[in-house]
Amino acid sequence: MQLGLILETNDPERVWNAFRLANTALDAGHSVETFLLGDGVDAPDLDHEKFNPHGVMRKYTNDGGTLLACGTCLDSRDIEPDDLRPRSTMADCLRVVEDADELLTIG
Repeated sequence: MQLGLILETNDPERVWNAFRLANTALDAGHSVETFLLGDGVDAPDLDHEKFNPHGVMRKYTNDGGTLLACGTCLDSRDIEPDDLRPRSTMADCLRVVEDADELLTIG
């Protein structure tokens, strides 16, 4: 199955849970693409005493998950793209939606 995730939140617990699901899907042999949109582009910088958004995101990319980040959303927050938020476009977001067998938006 091809799972598409659109992440639109910078809430540490929601980000953590989204990537826990993504990692579980990868471990089960599924393909996963995640598009960071809006506040979701903040996800790699989140720090929390109980949840570890950065750690689950790093596991996700290390295990072969595809990660994309809205370039306009990065620009509006003065955030430089990096390996956990590669600059992408809405056309890339549309492709994630079109290619997904199942699509979840987490916000």
